[in-house]
Amino acid sequence: MSSLGKLRVAVIGAGAAGLCAARHLLSRPDTFAPPVVYELTKYIGGTWVYEEKVGSYDNGLPIHSSMYRDLRTNIPKEVMSFPDFPFAKHLPSFVHHTEVRKYLEQYCDHFRLWDHIQFGTSVASVSPVDVKGGWNGLAWNVTTDNGVDHSKSTTERFDAVMVCNGVNRSKLTTKYLCAWQQNTFENCLDLQIPVATCYQLNSQSKGMLMHSHDYRSAEPLAGKSVVLLGAGLSGLDICMELSNVDAKVILSHGQRPLTCPLPPGVQQAPPVTSVLDDGTLEFKNGERAQPEVFLFCTGYNFTFPFLDKKVGVNVQEHLVWPLYKFLIPPAYPSLFIVGICRAICPFPHFHVQTKFILSVLDGSFRLPSREDMEKDVELDIAARRARGIATRHILKLDSEQWAYNDELARLGGFKPLPRYWSNLYESNKVFRARDMLNYKTHNYTVLDNMEWKVHDLHGQELQKPLAVKKQM
Repeated sequence: MSSLGKLRVAVIGAGAAGLCAARHLLSRPDTFAPPVVYELTKYIGGTWVYEEKVGSYDNGLPIHSSMYRDLRTNIPKEVMSFPDFPFAKHLPSFVHHTEVRKYLEQYCDHFRLWDHIQFGTSVASVSPVDVKGGWNGLAWNVTTDNGVDHSKSTTERFDAVMVCNGVNRSKLTTKYLCAWQQNTFENCLDLQIPVATCYQLNSQSKGMLMHSHDYRSAEPLAGKSVVLLGAGLSGLDICMELSNVDAKVILSHGQRPLTCPLPPGVQQAPPVTSVLDDGTLEFKNGERAQPEVFLFCTGYNFTFPFLDKKVGVNVQEHLVWPLYKFLIPPAYPSLFIVGICRAICPFPHFHVQTKFILSVLDGSFRLPSREDMEKDVELDIAARRARGIATRHILKLDSEQWAYNDELARLGGFKPLPRYWSNLYESNKVFRARDMLNYKTHNYTVLDNMEWKVHDLHGQELQKPLAVKKQM
């Protein structure tokens, strides 16, 4: 603890989750000392910082952002914002990524976060320490350096650590290149192909293999034949951009076929099951293609290399476990891993998780015993698997995020998100499924805690696709 008896909390990462953590810690000077936020880069914003360059910075550190030049949000700003800090009213509902970065900088200004961020700082290790009289008998040693010269390191002690470093962009390994060349591709699909760097393969017939992490703009792929693997939101966005430059795109995915109109030059195909000797891709239905570009939009892998191994946080097939409420390792309950859930509305999700974490640390919510938390994790994962959810999708909350958010608010004793939030978000998903080409032209207006309305590009009010559920 600090000399004043207040809890010291380290925050790893100054992306949206880390900034949210810092904002709420600073709002509670009665209980918490000012936080220390460690940020590897020179900027706040995490993935919202656009870098035209790919690969590594000049100092050799990897470029983590996956932002591409023309990205606009796929979530309306009315529900994308932090609940206590709305986007500017004059902006359209779907904003360019530069506006999100500006919004996060304004958030830093408004809540006076800048002085608490240590830029250009890499977290080398986070280790638990038994401390008599510490929070739950624990403290944490956090060792940092500049990411390049590891001999110049500093260690500080904290009562708790909030890990807000986002998803790691792990690089393509020889294993996956070999899979492309040796017809063992199906196994890589099971592992979701954690690739992050674009490679020109040796054989010209096999073309270019790349990951969406290194996609910046459509022009370099103009007129090319592309097999794009994955129909998540980034995959759909990128296939629309490629259509605009006359690329011929095969959208390969294992979901139900999209029923909405597709962009010109885009067709769907089932998953790729094998690669022939000449580099030809074979799909599940037996059809084949030999694209000039094979583009993976398959997501990323988690890794926490700075965490002491004895903490016991495991990563297996996109599942981080064991974590009570997807946040807390039961054996080390003053460590919090924020923002690992997928298919969520991120900024309000971070807000709710952070408020819950503060309720744990200030004692408003008394955690169950280690044994009970471990049992809760086991039962939750077992229940999801019993519903047919694959291990790699357990962290994919989707529409379950609202019940999750409400549960954390109930346990932590704080105000839940306004009732319109989930309905507007879910309604946008319906509009997107109906018309992926035009849903971003809609504009939303929030009327009160329950009600909202939406207009099309021409100002015509649209019918809501989902009824608003009344507060119980």
